[in-house]
Amino acid sequence: MIAVVIPAHNEARRLGRCLKAMAAAVALARQAGHQVEVLVVLDRCRDASAAVAKRFGVRTLAVEAGSVGMARRLGAALMLDRGARWLACTDADSQVPSHWLLWQLACSAEVVCGTVHIEHWQPWQRAAMRKLYRSGYQACEGHRHIHGANLGVCARAYERVGGFQPLPAHEDVQLVRDLEASGAQIVWTAKHSVATSSRRDSRAREGFGDFLAGLQVRLDG
Repeated sequence: MIAVVIPAHNEARRLGRCLKAMAAAVALARQAGHQVEVLVVLDRCRDASAAVAKRFGVRTLAVEAGSVGMARRLGAALMLDRGARWLACTDADSQVPSHWLLWQLACSAEVVCGTVHIEHWQPWQRAAMRKLYRSGYQACEGHRHIHGANLGVCARAYERVGGFQPLPAHEDVQLVRDLEASGAQIVWTAKHSVATSSRRDSRAREGFGDFLAGLQVRLDG
């Protein structure tokens, strides 16, 4: 079974777009004969995130983890117990392409690290910031970016290194570093880029939103 794990902390505004895109990816994978389950890990949600997930008919797990690392870890553990052989990870403010799951499997690797792109920049993020971001981002094969919004790993490799660590940030980076150290076969690809948010109100400290805010600070000097 392919398991998709999506952590969410008060993401009612964006979760619907995430799950709509995921539904298309799941449909293609199921048409190809794969069993797929989607899990939204509701971490300390006080908004309507649970209702949004219910509307899309996906599995949910309510936790009080208080960190994205622990939320991913708990979600992965549940899906492994349910028989998952492949863990596909994304974020609640992101939208995967329809071929996302099939492409991860087609890579025939233990780990697939994909890229992200920003589809809709915020009005306050001026052209100079966008240029600075793009100048430092390797949207190509063989890149070395690590994003929890676009990551896949086989169950065997994941369990071999002890899975996601319960970190408040960079749990995705730590997992991939642990996998590299274990000798896992990793594919670094840009062929199934995931659209992600350019918002200021980052849910994870030191996450992608804070990275973008840091670029703005550099420009403001």
